[in-house]
Amino acid sequence: MSVQSKSKRLVSLDVMRGATVALMILVNNGGGKEHFSQLVHSKWNGLTLCDMVFPFFLFMVGVSISLAFRKYDFKASGEVLRKILKRTVLLFLIGLGLNYLELVCKGRATDFGHLRIWGVMQRIALCYGLASVFAVTVKKKWTFPFAVLLLAIYSAILLFGNGYAQDSTNILSRVDRALFSENHLYTKSPVDPEGLLGTLGALAHTLIGLWCGHLMNIGGTSGNKALRLLSVGTVLAVAGFALSLVMPLNKRIWSPSYTLACCGMASIVLGGLMYITDEKGIKGWTWPFLVFGTNALFLYVLSEVLAIVFSSTHFNAIAYGWINGLIAAPKWASLTYAILFVLLCWLAGYPLYKKKIYIKI
Repeated sequence: MSVQSKSKRLVSLDVMRGATVALMILVNNGGGKEHFSQLVHSKWNGLTLCDMVFPFFLFMVGVSISLAFRKYDFKASGEVLRKILKRTVLLFLIGLGLNYLELVCKGRATDFGHLRIWGVMQRIALCYGLASVFAVTVKKKWTFPFAVLLLAIYSAILLFGNGYAQDSTNILSRVDRALFSENHLYTKSPVDPEGLLGTLGALAHTLIGLWCGHLMNIGGTSGNKALRLLSVGTVLAVAGFALSLVMPLNKRIWSPSYTLACCGMASIVLGGLMYITDEKGIKGWTWPFLVFGTNALFLYVLSEVLAIVFSSTHFNAIAYGWINGLIAAPKWASLTYAILFVLLCWLAGYPLYKKKIYIKI
């Protein structure tokens, strides 16, 4: 972890990243057992607002890789590869640490036999590391074709491996259990939503984000770049929803249709924000989102630590009960708790934003 100050940043990307992280924290921290349908993941096939937050973030990971390695001219020097390896390992260990903290707070500090290996941070780590190495070792023109090839291979694996089955016969479930055993995987469903084999779809997703980042690096005004993103995003989204007619949208297995549709929508949103903020200079409304966007991973990790501690101490249940006493409707009470939780994380990030301190994980 390092601290960076006074760096030049792309406002539209920080705004989108901030809004996405705020929404990630919101949907992860509902107070009660009843929630609005758009704020929970689809049980299997389908697409809710909740299903879109992680793919939006991974898309931005890809974009950020392109912007970050531009200053190294996308060359794989020893320094660059060491930076990639260091950050990849750090991200993975933070994710593993969060899983271990949950065991500790449950009084199972020595129960390493049931430590979950995978998680959101671990998937970010793998996608960041592999996409970064690709960015500095392969010519930019091959980025999108390789992402398409990867999606084609993954599509074949899913189709021939019963990959759309919601049970242990699913190829993703079989591979993960063979490699890591059931004790080290997600326990609430047969398919681990962040398992190893499913990372193929997420990696292709990140590479599409990388390709869109390359498009942003091409010369021209912010308006030209925004138009490119809007055009590419429209094509990707249409392709994704068209493909969903034969290969359903599915976040848990990160299906190819889900990849294309979410990348397309993310590109459209980023293009729209770039036009508004970077081209037209309309930025006065952006600062609440920039608090999250400038320290996105740090505040996400903080939210996960707080959620684990609140759950283990039953603070979340006590707070939700108090809110539910004021707001009788369970769904609205749950949403109110989630909003207050987001606000707490925002307050933690506000001093960093004001002092222009950016904690890079």
